[in-house]
Amino acid sequence: EVQLQASGGGLVQAGGSLRLSCAVSAFDDYAIGWFRQAPGKEREGVACISTYDGTTYYADSVKGRFTISGDIKNVLYLQMNSLKPEDTGVYFCAADPRRKILSAMSDANEYAYWGQGTQVTVSS
Repeated sequence: EVQLQASGGGLVQAGGSLRLSCAVSAFDDYAIGWFRQAPGKEREGVACISTYDGTTYYADSVKGRFTISGDIKNVLYLQMNSLKPEDTGVYFCAADPRRKILSAMSDANEYAYWGQGTQVTVSS
């Protein structure tokens, strides 16, 4: 079973930056990513990466502002710049060992393992 531990959320003003971290117990040959859920909304894929081939997915709303990356210590990062109030939500990291086509990478139902969420609040 894969274990994930997310951290790094907080309160930031619009235009500011935050970096989320997620320690992942298994990293190679996985689809891993960040999802967020705002109050009253469905969980949505924000940024995902396939460690099989390096394919990445970014939601249109975060392209050019967020960057997903990982390191050799099996830590997944989400660098979030130019934050907007609409980025507010609980952010989750997730992993799944099954290869996915690009269109499936952002589907939360495709991920078997989830970390606890970390709250990100962007004030206007």
